[in-house]
Amino acid sequence: MSTAADDDADYHHSDGSVMPDVLAKGREACYKARDAFYACVEKHADKKPTEIATMGLLYAADCKKSRANFVSNCRPAWVKHFDRQHCAKKRVQRLLDGDDDRRGPISLPQPYTFKQ
Repeated sequence: MSTAADDDADYHHSDGSVMPDVLAKGREACYKARDAFYACVEKHADKKPTEIATMGLLYAADCKKSRANFVSNCRPAWVKHFDRQHCAKKRVQRLLDGDDDRRGPISLPQPYTFKQ
């Protein structure tokens, strides 16, 4: 069971000061970097994706710089969360569109789905 002291440890340095990435300016920088990266992914969606991010997100090499900026400005857990959100939105959009274009993140079968 997690306590309030454990939760606070995620946001404070050992000297008691608050980590900058959870403050408003840090979050704002993270959101701007996130928006720039996903805008780049959408802009270059017609190009062959050659890079892989967390959660199976594929993106074009043209977006490497914005991805690096995104990863450096956001906590790893946030990056993973935003990638998961983006993949889910793309999957839903693909299902709603219903056309033959299968571009975007897909769910790959997991090892536990196969009988051994």
